[in-house]
This record gives sequence, C-alpha cells and structure tokens, in this order.
Amino acid sequence: MSFYAQPLLAAVLFSILLGVLLFVPWLIYSYRKYGFFSLWATSVAFSFIYYMISALFLVLLPLPASYDTCAQQAPGTVHYSLLPLRFMADIVKDGTVVWSRPGTYPQMLKQSAFWQAIFNLLLLVPFGAYLRYFFQEKRHWQKALGLGFGLSLFYEVTQLTGIYGVYKCAYRLFDIDDLMLNSAGALVGYLAAPIVLALFPSRASLQAKQDSFGINSQAAPIAQLLALLVDYAIIRISYFVSTGILTANAFAEAVHVTIGFAIMYGIVPFVLKGRTPGTSLLRLRLTDRKGQPPALNAVLKRTFALYVPWLLSGLFGAVTDISLPYRSPLYEYVIWLQAAVLLLSIVVWAVLFIHAFIVVGHKGKRSFYFDYFADLRYVKRQDMR
Repeated sequence: MSFYAQPLLAAVLFSILLGVLLFVPWLIYSYRKYGFFSLWATSVAFSFIYYMISALFLVLLPLPASYDTCAQQAPGTVHYSLLPLRFMADIVKDGTVVWSRPGTYPQMLKQSAFWQAIFNLLLLVPFGAYLRYFFQEKRHWQKALGLGFGLSLFYEVTQLTGIYGVYKCAYRLFDIDDLMLNSAGALVGYLAAPIVLALFPSRASLQAKQDSFGINSQAAPIAQLLALLVDYAIIRISYFVSTGILTANAFAEAVHVTIGFAIMYGIVPFVLKGRTPGTSLLRLRLTDRKGQPPALNAVLKRTFALYVPWLLSGLFGAVTDISLPYRSPLYEYVIWLQAAVLLLSIVVWAVLFIHAFIVVGHKGKRSFYFDYFADLRYVKRQDMR
C-alpha cells in the first residue's frame, strides 16, 4: 500500500491547490447556472476533479529520477504487451493456482498479478459511477464503456510515450489487459452506480430546486458580492495593464482606482440600466425598489458607500509609510496617528465582515449597507434564463 501513498498524497495536495484556484470561478458558474449555491453539485464537481487527479497520479507516479530512462533499461526492452488475458497466465505461473481446481483459487490472494488486475479493474469504477450520475439513464452504457476505454487508452499512450517525450523511453508497460480491465471497470461502475446514488440527491431534484429559485427574482447575497468582486477585479487588472503607461506608485494607483470606482460602479450601471460586467456574468441587474433602472444620484450614493472602505485602507497604507527620525518632534504624533488609523481600519473591516455575514445568513432578506444607503437592490435577469 505504501506504493500508492505518494500518488494519493500528491493528488490531495494538488486538488486542494486547484480547489482554491477554482472556488470563486465555480461560485460564479453555480449562481449563473442554478441561481443558488448547491453544496451537492459542488461536492460532485470537486470530488470528480480529485478522483481524476488521483487516477492520473496513480498511473504516472512515482516519476523516474532521470530523463534518460533508456539508460536505466536493458537493451531491447519491450514497452508493450498485446497478448490479451496475460494476467491470468501470470497468476498461475508459479503453479499454486490451477483453473481446473477451484480449491486453489484462494491462492490468488497471494499473487501480485491478481491484485494488479483488481487494481486496474477498480481504477475506473468511480469514473463509471460519475458518468451514470451525469448521463442518468442505463441505456447510455455504451457511452460509458467507450469513454472508459478512451480514458484508459489515454493513460496507456501517456505511459508508452514517456509522458509525450518528457522521458526518453517509456517507464511503464503499455498493456492491452489494462485497457480491457479499465474499460470493464468503467462499465461496472456505470451499471452499479444506482445502488450508491440512491442515497444522494438526484440531478432531477437539483433541477426542481433551480426552477423554484427561478421564481424568486431576489438575487442571492453571495451572488451580489461576486458581481462586485468581478467589477473590482476589472479595475485592478486595468491598473496593472496600464502600469506600462502610468507611473507605478501609490498615488497613481489611488487615482486609477478612484476613477475606476466612479466608472465601474457609477457611470456603467447608470448608462447600461443596472448592468455591469459583474452583474452580466452573474445574470443579475441593479434596480430601484420599483424594479426600474437606477437613477444617477442613486448609483453615485452606492459608489461612495463602496469607495469609503477602500479609501480608509488606502489612508492606512499611506500613514504607515510615513517614516520620521526617532528624535523628530513629530515622531510621537505620527505613531499615535498610525495607531488611530490602524484601529479605525480594524473596526471598519470587522463591522463590514459581520455585516456581510449577517446579510448572507438572512439569505437576501436584508440588504448590504451600500444598497440600503442608495435604496437599490440586485435582481435576477429573467430574460437571460
């Protein structure tokens, strides 16, 4: 079992890293597709990613220590086996198992060839189960068998080519038995999946929940925050792109972000009648309480409310950058000023965090402070469903 420990540990670490990178994009996808965050759909998606990474790592790891794998092999080494069911011959090679004598079958449990065959069979059983969840109907078993064969062929070709030229020679065997057993495992997983899937919510129930959420026009709080995050990300990206033109310093950054706030949160939603890149991506729209496009004074109020916390953070950064000699008469005042601004920033962001937590916990029954201040709200864009 220690042979599999390294690939599985590597898969866990890689999956965690990938999960962190994909979490926000997945949230955006979930709210855009379903209109709500589905814990079950998220669990299925991320567990499928982890499984696919684990299967790949189990096939490829551990990697050879040297690029020149040819030098580590005897001349004339054959890197493929095209004889079907060779694993059965390997099981009986030492004479302890005789096919005509069932009483010898338990001896297979002591054979590495037997356990290798079992591993190859089980490797794609989860893959077949996931395909059953995605395809739903039993009549698609041919697709599961074909996809299982295709995935197994990808593994075998990857091994045969030394990971497509990364290594000079293949460091594992291309085996037709692996193709057969992997494909059979995918089919077994597909046919047996309903036994396990009966314990979990079906895709039909997810669709029913999606339809019920579609009736309610109120946007989910997390979707609102994601829309704001997308718009802010555009502001930040535009700054980094423009640093080749503008001087990359704190003042230039402050000016750029200030103008970005005014445009992205003020002018854009007013001109586009409640839409911004973030709201369009999340299928939302900003309206007043009557469902009409926001007025200019309302979006400006909202922009100001969003801008103030960022301004306080910028002020804290500017104050902390002040450096005076210890013997300066203003040194003590600067220290007190920095402490006061730090305390103010901590209080403001703590209040904002608690406020956001409360709004999210109330599931849209309360508004964020900036929308309440401007008397605006986010609604779902029903025309895009």
